[in-house]
Order: sequence, then C-alpha cells, then structure tokens
Amino acid sequence: MASAIKIDMIVHPAVIVHGVADAKAALAPGLPVTLLSAPGAALFAGCLWWREIVAAARMAHPETEATDILDCADASGMAMGALRSGVCRLVLWPDAPGWAGVAAIAERQGGFVLGGAPPALDMAQRNAIRRLHAWLCASGGG
Repeated sequence: MASAIKIDMIVHPAVIVHGVADAKAALAPGLPVTLLSAPGAALFAGCLWWREIVAAARMAHPETEATDILDCADASGMAMGALRSGVCRLVLWPDAPGWAGVAAIAERQGGFVLGGAPPALDMAQRNAIRRLHAWLCASGGG
C-alpha cells in the first residue's frame, strides 16, 4: 500500500466544517487553512455538496490560501465518485477496498489520499469560532 497515511501532505492547519457558514468562517481570518469535511461526509452529503461548499467559501474569501479534503471513511465508491467530480484530496481508510487504486488516481489528478484525518478544530465544538484564530496560528498558519 502506497503510504496509507500521508499527513505530511497537509500543509495548513485543518478545520472540520459542516456547511457553508463554517467554511466561510474558517477562511475569514485570512490565514492558510485546510478545510476538512466531517468524518464520512461523502457518504451522507456527497462530493458535489462538498465541492459547492468549498467554492462558495473561496468566492467569499478569495485571498485566503486554502486546501480542501473530503472524508470518504471506508467508501471506495464514493471516493471514486469524488475523483470523477474533480475532488482529488480525500480521506479513505487504509482497509477500504481498492485503496491503492483510489490513491493512484488521486495522485495522477494532482491530489492525495490520506488513510486518516489530520488533527483538526471541529467548528461544531462549543466556542470553536473563538478558538479558530489561535488554532490556525498555533498550528503553523500564521
């Protein structure tokens, strides 16, 4: 298996976002950030939902450097669908069927597949918005 967990691919601090408002809030400080979907979001919300959330947040804050990662849990089929829709940075559990193939396709598209989610501030946590700036700074964002 081609290095199941490539956490070193994550350049910016990660923030778990659950919708457009969270994504815009994560980009608002203007610090580099990785937008990370909720665990398994590809299964219950889909890759097009994710793509539109990221696009709306980037449109609202075009100057903020941001990466985005969709969590597919163990759903290789959803990961393949994401790749077909242009979402090429994914979390897919290492024991998911066809992991190496999904990872190879993502890499050919300029993306990557992580075997697990990176450490992240979850915007659903109490007072997350108040902790956001400190998280981005302490995690290397500024």
